[in-house]
Amino acid sequence: MRHRKAVKRLGRTSSHRKALLRNMVTSLLQHEKIVTTDVKAKELRRVADKMITLGKRGTLHARRQALSYIRDREVTKKVFDELSPRYVERAGGYTRIIKLGRRVGDNAPLSQIELV
Repeated sequence: MRHRKAVKRLGRTSSHRKALLRNMVTSLLQHEKIVTTDVKAKELRRVADKMITLGKRGTLHARRQALSYIRDREVTKKVFDELSPRYVERAGGYTRIIKLGRRVGDNAPLSQIELV
């Protein structure tokens, strides 16, 4: 049974899952919206919200924590300089997931995740 297991495994090893989420959060913060499957979008939302919260803290320690997860220095700079001031008044929930239907090849449920 998987009672009280917080993370979705996505059919990957832990290192593969971590790499997938790092790449996806970098792309989301860079382009501000991406299309992916429903389950991946829901897992990505958790990580993206944490990165924006780090940006809102604005300290050197928070910047280093974000740099350790986000793949690109320019994207980290964007989080701290552009995205965080946008969400100063907001207490969480920085992303929106919109269901798009099913993918043609394998009938997987697709979603678009975007920054609010």
